[in-house]
Amino acid sequence: MAYDIERINRRVRRDPESFVAESDSAYFARVKSAADAICENLHTCHIVLLSGPSGAGKTTTAKNIETELERRGINTHTISMDNYFNTLDPRTCPRTPEGEIDFESPKLMDMDLLNEHFAALDAGKEIKVPYFMFTRQKRSVSQFTLLKLAPNEVAIFEGIHALNDDITDRNPGAFGLYIAATSEITFPDGAVFKPEWVRLVRRVVRDNNFRGADAEYTLSLWANVMRGEREHITPYIPKARLRLDSSLEYEMSVLAPQALPLMRDLTAGKPGFEEVRQILPLLERFEPLDEKYVPPTSLLREFIGGGVYRY
Repeated sequence: MAYDIERINRRVRRDPESFVAESDSAYFARVKSAADAICENLHTCHIVLLSGPSGAGKTTTAKNIETELERRGINTHTISMDNYFNTLDPRTCPRTPEGEIDFESPKLMDMDLLNEHFAALDAGKEIKVPYFMFTRQKRSVSQFTLLKLAPNEVAIFEGIHALNDDITDRNPGAFGLYIAATSEITFPDGAVFKPEWVRLVRRVVRDNNFRGADAEYTLSLWANVMRGEREHITPYIPKARLRLDSSLEYEMSVLAPQALPLMRDLTAGKPGFEEVRQILPLLERFEPLDEKYVPPTSLLREFIGGGVYRY
């Protein structure tokens, strides 16, 4: 799908409230379609494998699907697959070409435990969902969550490696779902705001708002994030039974005023500078949209704050 900058700016100027409402409604229609498809698969498997790249809005979309399923009488539990990281051993853990720990690598995941838990849950058995302590880079030996699924319950496992062959090949009945902002934005002069730039801007704003990270730090990670996406996520997209576009037609009009001052501070020679140099002139062409028009239920609230969900 492609959005048009002239239509976006025209809608922002004329009736921002209805523009936001229509865009959010289109997203929620896609969420409802995903919930319908999961319901149809319930007789086969109680596991949903939800994957997508950084900045895709996976967490909010998982919660929205959970809400839709519960409206249909299906109790739903969403589990972050990050809790299935192995305790990190600096001597053996995968590294980036720059020598840093590669948090994008599936080799950090305890695939055997994941698959054991998928099988147990689908058989109606109880599991102990682990808890990974990121500040200490190790799995807790005492903290865990007990989980057992009743016949009318579903477990959504959300993570970038959810569609990896090591998981999907051993759980062929599970429902694979891929989420990403896949719509580009076109300009009259032929310029295109790429979907990966939408996700980058989302992440720059989110990291600044909630993770104490400036744009320079976020951009220093981006090359490895994109490398991990190409190597460990994109090849497995065909494993998904359904692909959900999480883009919102109006979102850059809200994000641009927040992202521009953050990204303008990046200086030549810093990681990501050349990409930012292409993005900034396009961001400046979006008519600003006051975030007061964005409801607390919107996916965009995952990145700007003020939403109904706690992350």
